[in-house]
Amino acid sequence: MHNPWWYVPELTAPMVIAIVSVVHVLIAHYAVGGGLFLAVETTHAHRTGNADYLAYLKRHARFFVLLTVVLGAITGVGIWWTIGLASPLATRILIRTFVFAWATEYVCFLVEIVSAFVFYYYWERLPAGIHITTVWIYGLSAWASLVIIGAITAFMLDPGSWPVDRDFWSALLNRQALPQIISRTGGALLLSSLYVYLHAAITIADPKLHGLIESRSTRPALLGALMITAGGILWYLRLPESAQAALLAAPVLNVFMGLLFVATGIVFFLLFLGPYRNPGWIFTPGFAASVLLFGLIGFSTGEFVREAVRKPYIIYNVVLGSQMLPREIAAVRERGYLESGPWTRAFVQARHPAAIDGGKVDVKRLLALPEADRVELGAMIFQYHCNNCHAIERGYSPVGALIQGWTPAMIRALVNEPDSARFTMPPWSGTRDEAELLVAYLARVAPKRPSGMLPDRGR
Repeated sequence: MHNPWWYVPELTAPMVIAIVSVVHVLIAHYAVGGGLFLAVETTHAHRTGNADYLAYLKRHARFFVLLTVVLGAITGVGIWWTIGLASPLATRILIRTFVFAWATEYVCFLVEIVSAFVFYYYWERLPAGIHITTVWIYGLSAWASLVIIGAITAFMLDPGSWPVDRDFWSALLNRQALPQIISRTGGALLLSSLYVYLHAAITIADPKLHGLIESRSTRPALLGALMITAGGILWYLRLPESAQAALLAAPVLNVFMGLLFVATGIVFFLLFLGPYRNPGWIFTPGFAASVLLFGLIGFSTGEFVREAVRKPYIIYNVVLGSQMLPREIAAVRERGYLESGPWTRAFVQARHPAAIDGGKVDVKRLLALPEADRVELGAMIFQYHCNNCHAIERGYSPVGALIQGWTPAMIRALVNEPDSARFTMPPWSGTRDEAELLVAYLARVAPKRPSGMLPDRGR
């Protein structure tokens, strides 16, 4: 409520973040793992004098640079654009808390771009030693970016003592940082090998070169799958109690967690039984594409679970999903939700001046407004207080479907104590009168009880 709300019908603004972020993460992890792959393999090809392998690595580098530098940069900017609109309060806190870390990451990113272009565009013009050094600079700076960003995203799940001491290092070296760095490094190794397999399966006809790429790429892929599993287990063991409870209580998250480990296991055994034990299997485009698909599914579901277990927070114990700081709730309840937000207050002043007294929203006048006005104000309260997690009638977690057939008394109980009904929901942050506005709106959007269901027992 500190900022105007970016309303995205049906999909909801946070889901836009999720879509852009997953695409970026899948590219960014290839940027890290692929950079390490090119560093190791270019070193090997130069030292063994394998001209055919060097020629393939150059072709792969062109594909790599186009995908990671161009599309990766676009989606990276897209993440900042979407989080700035959908979660400005959380974004501001992350920027202010990690100014030094972000600056370091930007330097790493600049080094990545320059070294990637020098590595590719000066391929034949650089001495072998400088060429190798250039690609290692890229690979290590890309991994450094992963470490920094991984620690910052881990902070969002468990900021540790930071809400009290506000110490930079305690924020960066939080309990979730190590599990995320392990699993994300493993994901980078695994995904990069799967990208390499598919690219090589499509572009290479020489069986000897096929065998070399299989033998050189399978071990990092298997190591990556093991690191994802180890990091995931450590991640779960270090989850805050409420996050563990949210994970266990949500059937869809249980399914996704199972899908994550099943997909990772399938990829591991396909690689172990295929290119590791039976070279030649992987180099059909269909097989390579299938293994990559399982890898993408596993990694994407992991990202969804990681985001979902933070509820009711955006940053655990710091920013609620209702775009408020927990310490603000008591004062907002006293002053009134509509009065406390500059954008909500301006809306009431412009559209419902009868509820204004002395330039302020008078909560006692709200219920005296005509029904249509009360419903409109309830819709605005829903947008600011609830739309971070719920669409309205259709879309992502639509509130209409969730309360279908509910009586006004049931809706009223939910609105006044949402965190009691479900601990993954933020507490109600308005007055009792403002709660009635939201009740009126929700009663309007809730579909009737479906026909054919059991009778309502006389309610």
